[in-house]
Amino acid sequence: MPKVKKIVLGSLLLAILIVVERLVSIQTPILRISFAYVPIILSGILLGPIWSTTIAVLGDLLGMLLFPKSSFFIGFTMSAALTGLIYGLLLYNTKSNKTFLIRLIISNFLVLLFIHVGLTSLWIAITLQKAFWVFAPPRIISAGILFPIEVSSMYVLKRLLERPISRYLQDVVPSVTAPPTAVTQAVAGGTSPVHDAEDAL
Repeated sequence: MPKVKKIVLGSLLLAILIVVERLVSIQTPILRISFAYVPIILSGILLGPIWSTTIAVLGDLLGMLLFPKSSFFIGFTMSAALTGLIYGLLLYNTKSNKTFLIRLIISNFLVLLFIHVGLTSLWIAITLQKAFWVFAPPRIISAGILFPIEVSSMYVLKRLLERPISRYLQDVVPSVTAPPTAVTQAVAGGTSPVHDAEDAL
């Protein structure tokens, strides 16, 4: 894939991530409900782990700078980086729909269990100076609700976008055919342009 196309696609996914995470999401002291998983998973599918990790981190940092809702804490940025890394490692360059679905289930389970429930609950407990188990149980419930929604929605979305995105990402090199010269025309016709000129004289 051309580097320019990667930059354009990555910038678009980053912009979508910031908007849906900061402006569309529902934020509470304990839970955040948003569609931020969509651009992160798409970046993992289309661009790979380095890009998906970078987009997730930039989305967290730029979102905090542009639309701050709380004080900055490095733990949430680490969670964003791990989320992008997991999706990128497991979902990039999957050949078949069956393989993609299996990897999507595994990656989503890991992100929801270890990051959404584990790490994020820990970061909230540290910032609010409360016990970890105050925040973990409701996040376990939300993870159980989000798991089938995220897996099914991303599987359908990937199938819908597969053809148009593959066309966009293709390296199309137009074939340039040079116009025939007098020499090539003469060779094709079995005559020599020099001899024809001499005959004309």
